[in-house]
Amino acid sequence: MFGRAQGRIEDARFLTGQGRYVDDIVPEGALFAAFLRSPMAHAEITALDVSAARVAPGVALVLTAEDLRTQGVVLGMAAHRTRQPDGTRGVAPERPVLAQGRVRFVGEPLVMVVAETAEQARDALDLIEVDYAELPAAVAFEGEAAIFPEAPGNRAFVYEEGDGAAAEAALAGSAHRVTVEVVHNRIIVAAMEPRGAFATWDGRLHFCVNGQGVWVQKGELARHLGLPPDAVQVTNPDVGGGFGMKAATYPEYVPIAQAARLLGRPVRWFSDRSEAMLSDNAGRDLVAVAELGFDADFRITAYRVNLVSNLGAYSAQFGQGIQGELFAKVLTGVYDIQAAHLRAVGVYTNTTPVDAYRGAGRPEAILTIERAMDEAARQLGLTAEDLRERNVIRAFPYRFWTGEEIDSGDFQRILTRIGAESDLAGYPARRAASAARGLLRGRGLALYVEAILGSPVEGATVEFTEGGVLLFVGTQSNGQGHETVYTRMLAEMTGIPEDRITVVQGDSDRIAKGGGTGGSRSVTVQGTAIRASVAGLVAAFEAFLSEQEGQPVRFAEGVFRAEGRNLALTLIEAADLARGKGRADLLRHSAEIKLQGRSFPNGAHLAEVEIDPETGALRLDRYCAVDDFGTLMAPELVLGQVHGGVAQGFGQAVMEQAAYDGQGQLLSGSFMDYAIPRAADLPFIRFASEPSPTRTNPFGMKGCGEAGTVGALPALANAVRDALAPLGARLEMPYSPGRIWAAIVEAQAEPV
Repeated sequence: MFGRAQGRIEDARFLTGQGRYVDDIVPEGALFAAFLRSPMAHAEITALDVSAARVAPGVALVLTAEDLRTQGVVLGMAAHRTRQPDGTRGVAPERPVLAQGRVRFVGEPLVMVVAETAEQARDALDLIEVDYAELPAAVAFEGEAAIFPEAPGNRAFVYEEGDGAAAEAALAGSAHRVTVEVVHNRIIVAAMEPRGAFATWDGRLHFCVNGQGVWVQKGELARHLGLPPDAVQVTNPDVGGGFGMKAATYPEYVPIAQAARLLGRPVRWFSDRSEAMLSDNAGRDLVAVAELGFDADFRITAYRVNLVSNLGAYSAQFGQGIQGELFAKVLTGVYDIQAAHLRAVGVYTNTTPVDAYRGAGRPEAILTIERAMDEAARQLGLTAEDLRERNVIRAFPYRFWTGEEIDSGDFQRILTRIGAESDLAGYPARRAASAARGLLRGRGLALYVEAILGSPVEGATVEFTEGGVLLFVGTQSNGQGHETVYTRMLAEMTGIPEDRITVVQGDSDRIAKGGGTGGSRSVTVQGTAIRASVAGLVAAFEAFLSEQEGQPVRFAEGVFRAEGRNLALTLIEAADLARGKGRADLLRHSAEIKLQGRSFPNGAHLAEVEIDPETGALRLDRYCAVDDFGTLMAPELVLGQVHGGVAQGFGQAVMEQAAYDGQGQLLSGSFMDYAIPRAADLPFIRFASEPSPTRTNPFGMKGCGEAGTVGALPALANAVRDALAPLGARLEMPYSPGRIWAAIVEAQAEPV
């Protein structure tokens, strides 16, 4: 039944090299595309000569922004513009798919060359002559050179949520106030499979891309190329990691598609790792100042956050909403706070644009409040557990300060469980043992709540074939195991053997619309849509069989039966009967659902670290997670999501940082300079489930895809700061050995 552990259906295919990624299915004879990218962060393009490249050996096409414009291609990319307090929308200057007139970050594409071989395309790039007039680069948040005249001070937007006056009054009347600044370091997503795509043209455009859904790409390609939607097909095959970074449309996709249309031949492009680090949307990159007020009994009276986020050189497709609207969704975390206020400012800099990364605004909000709560406990003389226990939400349903309602949870129970699972009672002995070896041990607790995002609407179609079933879904797996969970769900609901079910995803021709994957939405909305489709097909077959038998036929435990008769048909057999009777209408059943509310995964994470004060080396010794994901549909997949999320949280907290110099040059543009976690960096992750099923979907499920990262960041940050507190050392992420050592040396040098 649902909730039992089983092997993943996809694993055999992936582990034996049978996965079918974009690069595995490129059509025979495809041309190779390559992009000339800006070597400067900010400069006027004073001259551009591509004539030598056009006649270079093997070159089939060269495209510039001017070429695309004269061909009728829309250059400007889509960008969300956030709502501002005065009712206007944020400023989003045009981002052209190929730079025109000016370049604004290192790695921005200027020219695309298409040739018979990859080597010929790259050689032709070397023949392009570009003259630049370098301009001052804006790299930091404030006091920098202007990037866009329509964005004075490089400010893109101001977003506010909550009653600022009420929060200020409550803070002013508080018995205790705590202020914390939290720096959220910029990261590079570094998916296992870099971005890539190919395009073909036969009177219609087929665009195959390793994305997180096909409908956003379909709509944008149709808009850019001036094509009717029915002239565009977008497909996603197997995808080697998305994490939000692959959800957006990117500049390269438009000229690739246009080249295929102009040449009538397939055109392919795949990013190498250095190109990816320069051009993939980055994540995080903000500074938040949080203020907490407490009454005399240490209960929170008010919470206020002022933050500045770096959007990079342009507003990416979803970028403006992340550190504003999405941050606000879980601003107050698991705590009962009604006087709250968020003011978020987005600014432009001459760096790679920033967009969604695993959690998209919610990890940032939870890290901010959990860092503030830990610092408050230290200043107020309470334990981390005590201060949190006094302030967690106790009664459900609970209406957040934003007016949104969370219907289920038990934060007190989770707090108690994490203490038991992590052996809180044994911590003093472990800390003493570390000290005896000359090491600093720290313990970091974090509570979190996560808001499931994305469209609440999703559809599913079940189609009976000769001897089997096709299940069409509107989400897109990037490695999460969707085939396993959707197959299992349909099999459990219908009795159809799992090996007779084929999941179909990622094809805009075969699936009319869908919400794609992002915001941990997939299983909750898609599972509900599958359930609705099954209900419809069962009802239709019951009516058909009742008519055939002349008496009521009912479906139960995978079989249709008529009372007092020997009739016992499976769904596959019923479909075969319908086919034989000419009832093709019974062989395909679709349903679309809309969830009436958002679900809120939540939990507690706890990390214990050891730090060598002589070297700054950090070791994550113990990690424990107690999560409330509601009903667990596939426990092994949930565990995989938690492990992966914790690993990515560890990476950002301890070792990852996208660093730029003062001229906007990326200093961490390869894995020689940009560290990501290895298996040996992480201990066994202890996981326990404390479910409080939600009523927002019929299964009681809550999403789990991003929760690991949401909980890991503050747990690790609090553990490091706890370890360093006796020395008075303070620093912000990432907690790399060099940075930790420098903070210890600085603290020891300060006069007593």
